[in-house]
Amino acid sequence: MSEATASKYSQAGVDIDRGNDFVRRIKHIVATTHKTGVLTGIGGFSSLVAIDKNKYDRPVLVNSTDGVGTKVLIAQLMNKHDTIGIDLVAMCVNDIVVGGATPLTFLDYLATGKLDVEVGVNIVEGIAEGCRQAGCSLVGGETAEMPGLYREGEYDLAGFVTGIVERDAIIDGSDIKSGNVIIGLASSGLHSNGYSLARKILFDELGLSVRSQVAELGCALGEELLKPTRIYVKAVLGVLKNFKVNGMVHNTGGGFIDNLPRVLPERLKAVVNTHAWTQPAIFPFLAEKGRVSRQEMFRAFNMGIGLMAIVESTAAEDICRHFLALGEQPAVIGEISLRQGDEHTVELVF
Repeated sequence: MSEATASKYSQAGVDIDRGNDFVRRIKHIVATTHKTGVLTGIGGFSSLVAIDKNKYDRPVLVNSTDGVGTKVLIAQLMNKHDTIGIDLVAMCVNDIVVGGATPLTFLDYLATGKLDVEVGVNIVEGIAEGCRQAGCSLVGGETAEMPGLYREGEYDLAGFVTGIVERDAIIDGSDIKSGNVIIGLASSGLHSNGYSLARKILFDELGLSVRSQVAELGCALGEELLKPTRIYVKAVLGVLKNFKVNGMVHNTGGGFIDNLPRVLPERLKAVVNTHAWTQPAIFPFLAEKGRVSRQEMFRAFNMGIGLMAIVESTAAEDICRHFLALGEQPAVIGEISLRQGDEHTVELVF
């Protein structure tokens, strides 16, 4: 490409040199996440990762993709971009660990109107931190400048994770039965779901800003809204080494109402005692100020429970103790029972 052509492309809003500088800046950050088996660094057309065939008899690859929704708008309003990458990794790796899979590799996609290298580096630093928390390798990604589609300062993120699980160790909920109990692991707050409703209540209806100090929350609103999504991978895998888990749920979009049915066998229902844990203050604040019904709150938000494990009742106490030792805040929040007739699959006890 000639200098004249390159200059014209830059004038159109896409700066190839800036993109190359960005890749150079993040190479060492990405390398800090690499585990044994990663054969290539970033900058090529693809990534190569070797699987240790001695660790698995019948390995199954598990894939998932997700984003962080309109939480990116909060990062942009706060001009704080070093944690949104943790959210991106969390939303993907939590999805596969509930199936028993160990995350192996992560890819990211950053789309923006005009690449701000410093902002991009901050985002990647967060992604790398998320990968370290999840124990997986950041092996590549894509950065796209799209002037005209995004305004300057705007960006969006998507993430892609590949994990691995022994075929016989897949957790799909088929072992769940009546009498099992539900262990809930505490969330850090909203995580990365329900932000469109939260923004409508907080910004449009209440007229607050990210800088507003909210007494009920004990911090600025933006600080609460940017709390990173909790990554449960290492705690869950630690429990799976020692205990049988019949089913797990990543409590994301759809909340309790839509996520629990995804793992329950036919004719079973989940009975959830909503008094069994303490909700972070953001949830009752949104419910009261936004006049949102309890039923809708438990469908739009995680309500303080980010992941659920369904286990034998006789093992629940030991499993909770193990989760606690691994840094989580577990609580027995419900049980599985037979569903009669046209009963709902999820029963919330208020």
